[in-house]
Amino acid sequence: MKLALVQQPAGPDRAANLARGLAAARRAAADGARLVAFAELAFDAFHPQRPATPETLALAEPVPGPTTEAFADFARETRTVVVLNVFERDGDRTFDSSPVIDADGTLLGTTRMVHITEYACFHEQGYYAPGDRGVPVYDTAVGRVGVAICYDRHYPEVMRALAVAGAQLVVVPQAGAVGEWPDGLYEAELRVAAFQNGYFTALCNRVGREPELDFAGESFVCSPSGEVLARAGQGTEEVLLCDVDLEEVEASHARRLFLRDRRPELYAGWLGPDAG
Repeated sequence: MKLALVQQPAGPDRAANLARGLAAARRAAADGARLVAFAELAFDAFHPQRPATPETLALAEPVPGPTTEAFADFARETRTVVVLNVFERDGDRTFDSSPVIDADGTLLGTTRMVHITEYACFHEQGYYAPGDRGVPVYDTAVGRVGVAICYDRHYPEVMRALAVAGAQLVVVPQAGAVGEWPDGLYEAELRVAAFQNGYFTALCNRVGREPELDFAGESFVCSPSGEVLARAGQGTEEVLLCDVDLEEVEASHARRLFLRDRRPELYAGWLGPDAG
């Protein structure tokens, strides 16, 4: 199965960003991609680089809505699975959300970022309510796909929950700045997650210089053995294509050994009342 990670910049014009993303997705599908994934807030400027205002919060869109409808049409036409990331509004709350669209255009569901950070240039707690839907795994036309949105990838609980639910591929929409992951630490983190949990990981990062941040790109794909299979350039606008064989999941060390030998009945006692 060929997957595509769309590494592109985004400015304040959502319509232009959406058109750019659809064009990239069409190129990827023409090149044989059966799943296309996008970076965090792929069709918007990265709003949290500055504190939230009523004007920026008003930019959130519903799901389903214009972006998901445009990609549902694309998915149906090209028979391609799509993993998006949008600034979602649901009533009076807003979320960092990844709708997952199947190859027939069906909106299978929406993953919402669970852990919300707050520090300089990432003022996310003013924008996003914590996700309230857990970390679902979606049965798509290409396989079982989970999503860990940006900050959530740092939480082993999220990455393990996706494995226990049977994910074969975990897509990570990211907004990572230049210099944010020294010595390849974030890449190493997802290599280890892939190995420990026995699935493919695919991190899709945005690129482009914005008022407060310069986004790095360097999207990549890891196998269940922890090997980096493909890597995009730093700062380059490109579509990273990578062939993955999902049959490797069941043959992985994690699926044959690590998950088989888990002792979940012990863990809550070790971790205490806050283990959840």
